[in-house]
Amino acid sequence: MATADEIRELMRTEGAAIAENTQGFNAGRYDSVGDLEDYEDLKRAARSIKEDAITELPELLDQLTETVEANGGTVYIADDAADANEYIREVADERAADRVVKSKSMTSEEIEVNEALEADGVDVVETDLGEWVLQVADEAPSHIVAPAIHKSRESIAELFNERFDPDEPLETAKELTHFAREKLGEQIADAEVGITGANFIAADTGTMALVTSEGNARKTVAATDTHVAVAGVEKVIPTVADLHPFIELIGRSGTGQDITSYVSLLTPPVDTPVVDFTDDETPLSEFDSDRDFHLVLIDNGRLEMRDDEQLRETLYCIRCSACSNSCANFQSVGGHAFGGETYSGGIATGWEAGIEGLDVAEEFNDLCTGCTRCVNACPVGIDIPWINTVVRDRINRDKETPGEWLVDGLTPDEEDDGAPLQKRFFGNFETVAKLGSATAPVSNWLADTGVSRQVMERVLGIDPRRDLPTFERETLVDWAAARDSQVDDPERRAVLYPDLYTNHVQVERGKAAVKVLESLGVDVVVPPAPSSGRAPFSQGMVATATDHAERVTEALDPHIQAGRDVVVIEPSDHAMFTREYERLVDESTFADIAANSYEVFEYVFGLLDNGASVDALSTVEGAEIAYHSHCQQRTLGLEAHTVAVLEECGYDVVTSDVECCGMAGSFGYKSDYYELSMDVGDRLRTQLRDDGVQDRPVVASGTSCLEQIDALLERQPRHPIELLAT
Repeated sequence: MATADEIRELMRTEGAAIAENTQGFNAGRYDSVGDLEDYEDLKRAARSIKEDAITELPELLDQLTETVEANGGTVYIADDAADANEYIREVADERAADRVVKSKSMTSEEIEVNEALEADGVDVVETDLGEWVLQVADEAPSHIVAPAIHKSRESIAELFNERFDPDEPLETAKELTHFAREKLGEQIADAEVGITGANFIAADTGTMALVTSEGNARKTVAATDTHVAVAGVEKVIPTVADLHPFIELIGRSGTGQDITSYVSLLTPPVDTPVVDFTDDETPLSEFDSDRDFHLVLIDNGRLEMRDDEQLRETLYCIRCSACSNSCANFQSVGGHAFGGETYSGGIATGWEAGIEGLDVAEEFNDLCTGCTRCVNACPVGIDIPWINTVVRDRINRDKETPGEWLVDGLTPDEEDDGAPLQKRFFGNFETVAKLGSATAPVSNWLADTGVSRQVMERVLGIDPRRDLPTFERETLVDWAAARDSQVDDPERRAVLYPDLYTNHVQVERGKAAVKVLESLGVDVVVPPAPSSGRAPFSQGMVATATDHAERVTEALDPHIQAGRDVVVIEPSDHAMFTREYERLVDESTFADIAANSYEVFEYVFGLLDNGASVDALSTVEGAEIAYHSHCQQRTLGLEAHTVAVLEECGYDVVTSDVECCGMAGSFGYKSDYYELSMDVGDRLRTQLRDDGVQDRPVVASGTSCLEQIDALLERQPRHPIELLAT
């Protein structure tokens, strides 16, 4: 795991370049997919093709082998990296190759083929500009698509000038690119073997799709007489026709391009002439086209992943990097922290767990906060946060935890081994909250003493720079139980779900929600209910989260059956009910709670849209406010409801477009990640301090967002529901 010092150093040395580039890619994705009228249809089609392909993979591999051999090529299915490298070394040896040129391939990075060939004395040259820069610098890629994304133009110029000592110092991007093109051109012309990856391979024809930005893959194939294509077995799809949605989506999703600069469809062995670059007299038409082609398909754990119900979705990945670009933490630290041996970003957890093992995935898994911003970005709809949660759960269970007595009583029987103390503490925050309210205000005073903060830092890794929640003695459930309904002839009836923070800490926003709903003619009850399970879910404590989910649905079901709507204030809890519970409870139970649950402003919007009078709410005329929505609100498409209601109540609303505030529940409390959390939050602070925004009161929908903004700004934020209560 990257330490706090290592994360701090990466933010200092690489953070600015990574942030600029990933945010640029992400903005481009928004623009590019916005131009596609059938974007969601294309995503569904791509997902369906990958699902079918992985299901039918053994048959497709057989078909592809027959097709390629009929075309005149050879197929080798390698069990692992060593097996693949041995085969490729034999090909290079048979060709007596002194030099091998490669186009960009993450799978070749995975098997470390460069090192295997170099051990035989073969000169291996990367022809992708970013990969070549890193080869010269002797560094690892920090991004799936843009490997040198962490390096600035200035640092590349310094590297080239120092390494190559050109006649004139290189400075501009144009000079650097021209220099690289000349150098690589000479080496490509000298090579005997070309190695490429393959984005997709059609089983029916043997056609490979290579998607690049520089055209170097074409040169790698055309300039050599021996072509080795290296790809994971998951890259096989049934037909050439199936390429359509992927070609439409891969560039838009990764770099924001409507289509990548070079889309090469090759059915090897290709029949272009094999050019002798030392012969400048013979016409091209007179060179022969006798080529060798070897397709090396790699298992390396993939077939086991195919049989693993929880990791299987990883194989749908098309390596577009959208999950990296949309991730706030990745934007700050890049793949050198948020990545494993080969792969980086959100989807890397699945790849590294399946290929390298849990110990490698553990090194960066906690950097995924489960914000779900990558879910909608993924062009094949992979539930990346769920994969990260599953792997986190497996990592927890793979451990022996010392000092279990320190959290005795906090850990239910469902988590009978594994999870570290810090995770068990945060995962069972429900117990802490109940104890905190029961003993408030003494609990608040005691928790904030110097001795307590030192103990929490040393034992639980809670950063002393972070303010702790202040528990209320009277919970929302207690307050609601002591009052009668204010609605005699209700238009609707609802149960307001008392999430942990609303019930024990932010009680005023709960009271405001009750009053707003009652003013709109809704009869409201606030019954005792367990926490949603979001806290243990975020720590990878899936058994505990499942227990919470079952108890919550049991508590709310009588109200649903009685015709009450479930209204939820905290967006992350609403996301549990409408997303994550699908994984935790049976199908019919999930269907009931998902269909009957509403985020509070979604519900208010619906009431107003169906005839309730806005005059019943507290309204203003032109009051200016700034609004930051919660990550999971955006994933679920609910941000617009809050803005619409606020505007109907007379507010002039400016919204933030920052991907994430950086707090992410318990993440921002942890000493290892506090500075990363604040670095992510600084983007929001900058936006909330911009001209025209800096004097506006700030409202935010999420508990974590409110906590983070309170730490970032001098002006204290509020939940928007508090603005509407009369």
